[in-house]
Order: sequence, then structure tokens, then C-alpha cells
Amino acid sequence: MTTTQAGWYDDGSGTTRWWDGQNWTDTVQPPPPEEPGLSGVINRIQADAVSGAQPRPAATGMSYVVLQVVLKEKMWGSGSGNLTELERAINTQAALGYRLHTITTASSGSAGFGGGDRIQATLVFERLT
Repeated sequence: MTTTQAGWYDDGSGTTRWWDGQNWTDTVQPPPPEEPGLSGVINRIQADAVSGAQPRPAATGMSYVVLQVVLKEKMWGSGSGNLTELERAINTQAALGYRLHTITTASSGSAGFGGGDRIQATLVFERLT
């Protein structure tokens, strides 16, 4: 099973919690104050996109977790690692007691010359009861 690197991640409740590489700990950080205006909204959306595919349980009272993974196709060569990235996200959520419910993909455009195409995968996980 692939593990997610230890670090600070959103635990699904808006709180940043320490993931020790195996389990969530009780160590938390309060969320930063929200920036006002359109720039604040854009920054929150970008932060959510960057933190996508990180392990997290559903918010209290909820049964689903939605993660986004940005996949990148190489323009030259092989071995993009996309299947490994998806496998890691799925196995990490499975270890937290969730199964993959739905997966969708959408083209996110090109990164430019030599950068290949980007595909955004949205994964919906359902809590096992």
C-alpha cells in the first residue's frame, strides 16, 4: 500500500491537522483568517486544488469526501505516473475507511511547450459503514 507523506493537511473540517504518514494526530492548527474579496476566494480555491488528493475523513455528519487530482501527461517519453497517483489517493482513502464511489475527468488545458496536457480527476469517496 502506498502511504501519504507526513505533513499538515486539511482534515475536512477546515482545520489543518498533522498526518504522521499513517494516521491523523490530535495536533491541529486553526485555520488562517479568510482574505476578503475576490482575491481571497481565488486564493482559497487555489489552496483547495493544491491540497487535493490528501487523505482526509468526511466532515462531521457527512458520508462523502471529494478530492481532486491534477494529472499531467508528458509530451515526450513515458511514465507520467498518473495511475500511481490515482492509486495512492484511492488506497489512502481506503485506509481511512472510504471506498471510491465516482471518478470523473476534465481537461485542464496545456502547460505550454514541452509541458504536456493536464487532466483534472475528481474522486468521490463514500464512507464504509
